[in-house]
This record gives sequence, structure tokens and C-alpha cells, in this order.
Amino acid sequence: MATYDNFFDTLGLRGWCGDDQGGGLSSMADLMGQAGGDTDTTLWDMPFPSLDALHDSCDAIPQSRDLTQGLEQGFLSIKDSLKVVVDPLTQPLSWALENALWIMQAVPWFIMIPLLMVITYTVGRSLKLVGLVALVFGFLAFIDFYDHTMQTLAIIFVCAFICVLLGVPIGIAMSRSDRVQRTMIPILDMLQTLPPFVYLIPLIFLFSVTEPKLYGIAIILYAIVPVVRLTDLGIRLVDQDVIEAADAFGMTNRQKLYKVQIPLALPNIMAGVNQTIMMSLAMVVIASLVSAPGLGVLVLRGIRSLELGVGLLSGLGIVLLAIILDRVTKAALARINASQK
Repeated sequence: MATYDNFFDTLGLRGWCGDDQGGGLSSMADLMGQAGGDTDTTLWDMPFPSLDALHDSCDAIPQSRDLTQGLEQGFLSIKDSLKVVVDPLTQPLSWALENALWIMQAVPWFIMIPLLMVITYTVGRSLKLVGLVALVFGFLAFIDFYDHTMQTLAIIFVCAFICVLLGVPIGIAMSRSDRVQRTMIPILDMLQTLPPFVYLIPLIFLFSVTEPKLYGIAIILYAIVPVVRLTDLGIRLVDQDVIEAADAFGMTNRQKLYKVQIPLALPNIMAGVNQTIMMSLAMVVIASLVSAPGLGVLVLRGIRSLELGVGLLSGLGIVLLAIILDRVTKAALARINASQK
């Protein structure tokens, strides 16, 4: 006898359940219990009235696997229509990733590394930082990880740029409208708390594993949250006295935004860019599960083949890359803060 048979019998729902003789024996445990004369379930052993537990007593109630299969079939039924809309919108992302990967690998190392050093000095104005960049890339090239490092950098550059390109306007819109902020906050909370692997599940059904936009979209969705939040926060924290002074000078809303609010909020925006880059780098490793190139492939190889040295060195490469990107963005932030003071 199933646990909740009496419940359905008492409510007179046995006919609706489609079983006039009760729930019957649902498992070997029920059979053994009946053979031993133990047909009652104690309060201590009472299972939660889940779908599976209720299904044991009433066949009309679906099981939990019916729910998951229904969700899957529902997604698959709209997949083709959804792909018709999403494919053209995301195709530029594939082109950008493919071109960035080609450029970063096609340019010789004796041009690329000095170019990165020049960019670092332009951004940070620090010779120590330039030396660190040269040392790290020299080390990664020395251990034959140069190509994988360039692939990782290319993906981060493209995805972080798109995150900033989309995230800053969204953050500005949130700062100028409480309604937009209330709408976006639950979405940002969901994106921030969703486990990284979950981003990949619906995308695998939508796109081919060979398409770069598969991992590109996952990285962007995972990494865009900090730049949106901190842009909104930075603009909202601008001193109201400054806003009143701008109003007194007769500035329009657009002028106040571009000449007052964004410059004063730039430190917070740059902090969001820093966090976005770090989260992009973290997601690149996970995205290697769906054919994303770079150092994450070597980490995955170390796990699959139990190659300890490969796994440790590729992990060290990711750490060094993260340190460089963090230092460069923080140096840019320090220059912005110094110029404002």
C-alpha cells in the first residue's frame, strides 16, 4: 500500500486517479513490507508529498521525470523558431571571435609581445608593469603555451568589449529610470547566481559546438553583470550638488550625462570593467568544454588524461594572465582617479 493511498481515498479522488483498487505495490520495498505484515508508514518515515510519492498512490499525477521531459520537449518545439531569430543576431559575434583568434595567432610573437607591451605602457604608464607583461608572455611562450595564451586573450578581448558595449548603456538606462532598474535587477541576480555550467545547456541545443558564438554568448552572459551594476551605481552616486550646478548652467540631460555624470562615475565603471574581464577569464576555462580554444583546453586535457604537469602549468598560465589583466585595468583606474583629483 502506497503512503498517500488513504489521502486520495478520503477525498474521494480514487476514480479521478484511474485506479479503483488503490495505488497497489509500487516497489520491492512495498512487497517486502506487505509480506512482513508492515503496511503502515510511521510519521518518522513519511516521505514528502513530491510528484513521485503522490504518483505511487495516484497514476493521474505526473512524475518528476514527466516534468523535466515536458520542459525539454517544450524547448525543442520552439528551438527552430528561436534559432531563426537568434542566429542572425549572434552571427557577428562568431565573425568577431574567428577574426580575433586568427589575428592573435597570425601576428608573429616578435611583433605581438612588443605591441602588448606598448599598449600596457599607454594604459598604465608603468615600466614595472611593462616588464611584468614581457616576463609573463616570455615565460608562456618558452613553455610552448604561446598560441593557447593568444587564443585566450582574443576571446577575452572580444567578449569583454561586447560586455562593455552592451553593459554600460544598460547601466545608464538603469540609473536614469527606477522602473528599468527594478526590471533589470532580478535578471542580473539570476545571471549572477546561475551556475556557469547552466549557461551552456540551452546554447548547446541552439548552436553547433563548432560555432564560436556558442561559448561567446555564455561568456558574455556570465561576465556582463558587474559592468552593468557598477555603471548604474556610479552614476547614481554622483553628488547631487554637482547635478544641481549643471542644471543651474542650463545643461540638457544629454550634456549632464556625457560631461558630468559619466566622467565622475568613470572609476566605478572601470572597476566594473575589471571585474568583467576577470569573470570572462574564469568562464573561458569552463567554455573549453564546448570547444572554446585557449588555456582552458590544456586544463581540460590535464583533467581528462591525468596529466598533472600540463594541468598545473596551464592553470599557472591562467593565473598569470589574470594578474596582468587585473594590474593593467587597475593602473588605468588609478590614472583616471589621479586625473580627476
